[in-house]
Amino acid sequence: MKLVLNTNVQQTPKQVWAGFDQSLFEKLAPPFPRIRLLRFDGSTKGCTVEVELNFILFRQTWQSEITEHGETENEIWFVDQGIQLPFFLKFWRHRHRLLRTETGTQIVDDIEYRTGSLVMDYLMFPLMWAQFAYRGPIYRRAFNK
Repeated sequence: MKLVLNTNVQQTPKQVWAGFDQSLFEKLAPPFPRIRLLRFDGSTKGCTVEVELNFILFRQTWQSEITEHGETENEIWFVDQGIQLPFFLKFWRHRHRLLRTETGTQIVDDIEYRTGSLVMDYLMFPLMWAQFAYRGPIYRRAFNK
């Protein structure tokens, strides 16, 4: 299943990239499930990010590795690939794109996920959309002048 959300902010891609740190990562965490950060190496190739998801009745570990990172004149990007996922996910790939615009940057969350069942993929879509739509106002607060 594919999910893409765009958020426009007023800073340049380089300024936004400089703000993609542990502090921003923690601010982007949705209210549910609660997240406890176990490891944050950064957002460049080879880095690992690991969190514990608290679903009240049970906890799950999610570990991703940054498998790509690059920069051109008009874009900065990195990809986190799921290594250890919660039981309900079989595949995770999140491409973070910072695209230069006339007025700043378009932050693109380009997500591909699979649960192992097409029906479950569709049922999860509204939840996934909500988790990432939550980021828009946080991005705007962090990166608007």
